[in-house]
Amino acid sequence: MVEELPPRHLPGHIAAALAGAGGQADSAGRPWAGRSLAGEDAEIHNFQDDDGAADAGYLASIAGLLEGACDEAAVVASLAGARIFVPIVAQLAEDAEGVDGLHADKQADMALVTLKAPDGRTALPVFTSAASLASWHPEARPVAVYAARAALSAVAEGAELLVIDPGSDVTFVVRRPAVWALAKQQPWLPSYADPDLAVAMCSAAAGTPAVRRLEILPGSGVGSSTGRGIPVSGGGPGPELRVVLYLDDGLDATAVQGLVSGLHQTWARNVLFGECVDSIEVTLKRAAD
Repeated sequence: MVEELPPRHLPGHIAAALAGAGGQADSAGRPWAGRSLAGEDAEIHNFQDDDGAADAGYLASIAGLLEGACDEAAVVASLAGARIFVPIVAQLAEDAEGVDGLHADKQADMALVTLKAPDGRTALPVFTSAASLASWHPEARPVAVYAARAALSAVAEGAELLVIDPGSDVTFVVRRPAVWALAKQQPWLPSYADPDLAVAMCSAAAGTPAVRRLEILPGSGVGSSTGRGIPVSGGGPGPELRVVLYLDDGLDATAVQGLVSGLHQTWARNVLFGECVDSIEVTLKRAAD
């Protein structure tokens, strides 16, 4: 069963960073509203000599992921210092009546492009190269930023996911805990590989006698596939954490439902769980198995 997690509150340092960045602004703190792409606005901030190619470190980490030589944590780590492109598009802010009653653009603002993930959450698409962005949306304008600033922009837009290179052969989804880690410029450890989280969840389950033991494993949504159908051991949208509960025999459906619900509420009150876990699925097994 897949559990729906409660809304997450932003850590204070991320909220402070967003306030300092000015809210509805680009990674340089400049508001999108009223922007044009002429003159100085056409410059790519801090990257005027950029050739638009994908970051070599990111490409190497993706190659390692495909070969099984590294995991998705290594891919996220490669993004920490990588330049990526955020797409922005013109958005009509105000129109006016033109000749013969036809509507004409009076004012257009620039806006970030966002997507809806299959589970309904908002996702921010970003691109490792100017070419991949142009292929995905020819009318979008690329804004070059470091991934950490893009993560802050994602949070500002209410997006919980970063989607790297949508429409490309390899699309990698950065889930909420990793987005927060990028925004904080801190290392990220997947929930299923976090020993401290395992201890916290097992300690919570110890108060439930019917649970003999508990395991945490990668969830069914960790993996993805390339556009050619080749399996990839990371970059999926979730659920990323699978919890296996080994239960006593003799529990009826009502008792099991109450047990799982109670554990989930206990876990959700744990700060570490709230920051580390994006999505969870629970598998039930008999303790004798």
